[in-house]
Amino acid sequence: MNEHNHPHHKQIINRMSRIIGHAEAIKRMLEEGRDCSEVLIQIAAVRSALNSAGKLILEDHINHCVLEAIENKDNEPLEKLNTAIDKFIK
Repeated sequence: MNEHNHPHHKQIINRMSRIIGHAEAIKRMLEEGRDCSEVLIQIAAVRSALNSAGKLILEDHINHCVLEAIENKDNEPLEKLNTAIDKFIK
């Protein structure tokens, strides 16, 4: 497996830990029978946090992996990026 250490690596890991904690809190809200509106607002917050983490990963990928691929005339990372973007924005 390739090692991917980018400038935002630690920041993304920390964000994902917070997102996981937030998702667990939403599960508890559901178990407690909390108001649907409150739950939906929290789900929206998690979705937004995931999108932000995804943007950072994309930024790092473009600034490091893709630039390196271009320098090496390697099209595979660009093809993988296109596939990933298609799935990310659905």
